[in-house]
Amino acid sequence: MSDEDTDATDLDGDRANGSDADATTDRGVDRSTGARRAAPVATPVALTVAGSDSGGGAGVQADLKTIEAHGAFGTSAVTAVTAQHTRGVESTHVLPPAEVAAQIDAVTGDFDVRAAKTGMLATAEIVELAADRAAAADFPVVVDPVMVAASGDRLLDREAEDAYADLVAEAALVTPNADEAAVLTGVDVTDRESAVAAGEELVAMGADAALVKGGHVPGETVRDVLVTSDRTCAHHHPRIDTDATHGSGCALSAAIAARLARGDDLGEAVEAGVDFATRAVRYSLDVGEGAGSVHHSVEVRNRAARESTAEAVRGVVREFVDTDVSALVPEVGTNVVGATPYAERVDETAAVEGRVTRTLSGVKPNRGVRFGASSHVARFLLSCREFDPDLRFAANCRFDVDVEAALDSLDWAVAEYDRGSEPDEVKEAEGSTMQWGARRAFESVEGTPVAVVDRGEVGKEAMTKIVAGDADELTERVLALADSL
Repeated sequence: MSDEDTDATDLDGDRANGSDADATTDRGVDRSTGARRAAPVATPVALTVAGSDSGGGAGVQADLKTIEAHGAFGTSAVTAVTAQHTRGVESTHVLPPAEVAAQIDAVTGDFDVRAAKTGMLATAEIVELAADRAAAADFPVVVDPVMVAASGDRLLDREAEDAYADLVAEAALVTPNADEAAVLTGVDVTDRESAVAAGEELVAMGADAALVKGGHVPGETVRDVLVTSDRTCAHHHPRIDTDATHGSGCALSAAIAARLARGDDLGEAVEAGVDFATRAVRYSLDVGEGAGSVHHSVEVRNRAARESTAEAVRGVVREFVDTDVSALVPEVGTNVVGATPYAERVDETAAVEGRVTRTLSGVKPNRGVRFGASSHVARFLLSCREFDPDLRFAANCRFDVDVEAALDSLDWAVAEYDRGSEPDEVKEAEGSTMQWGARRAFESVEGTPVAVVDRGEVGKEAMTKIVAGDADELTERVLALADSL
């Protein structure tokens, strides 16, 4: 055990070894009392006015988790208490409007609130209260017009729907799904054009902007359409095959509110919120007996894993250098790529800048490890993660008749794709070859392959790509292939 391990704090808060003055630098100690100095951190404040979800996936609980994850301090005014879980809503108890008002006033009277959001408001009286407070606020308010839970349980009185007009008129942004947009505007949202029409109607009602969400509109691509008084833009992302969307709307609006509180402009906040919500749904949490919950901390955990991922890549490279894997290094060099646990983009993968190349005495990396250093191998790994998200590491190796024989001698699932059959439209679309190749590879074997062979074509070197769930597994597989040569 190190000195740091033994220099612990006991249950009464006193140092176990020595005095505070001995254990703490002058910078952190008040010499007159011996006590540690406080080091307060300034952070923007966001407010959520919403219902409580005892299951933790939606409502105030989801909002506070999301706001904190996006770098703001979350405060709340609870409108209703629901007995809820991943399968549905068991019961609802709505708080008196006076109690909701007291919570809002307590927060805004003490905190420097920079942005707010509304969620489940339950009754016409609370909707009207929220509209009154939004009209008096000197900060932007994001209105998520929660009407029905993902389970189908109704969360808003029907007579409260008409009351939403005044609240929408005070919104910096309103974020309805297709069903909610139809209730608020009378426009059935079935495609981009109707989403724009609904958004324009909401802006005409007084909202500064509307984000009409496309999750309830059928199709392989989800299109979230942002409409303001002077522009329209759409955020596209592939539909995720999951039922674990409970709380996704709450998380999206809370993320946008947190971003606005931090000073982002509306476009930046919406883009960041949509990207976050998409990832939070894809990497949902397997909790409860129902479909589960969106992952409110997905961005934080992904960022926290960056250094450990980069260090894992460095460890693989050191093993390759120490063992001398030059027999497997292709003419273009080998790269080792590691993806963070929830990586979706190339800049979320760590790789060797300049690759690992052969020398007279073995192999060595050209430069160090950094994020975004690989394009080819990184895009291939990310494409493979579409089929198996547990894959986090990959390396490209030489391929020829000797390597083919070595692969045959190993008890591995080996897949391949032939660039000769690659469609012209794929070749012409930048960055699409790796997606196409990964799809063909995974379609050619049952389960997840260990190695994927790209036999190359004119001007493209043949290659073997090894994939693995962790760095040790990647190292073992590459060294096993080298030993089999």
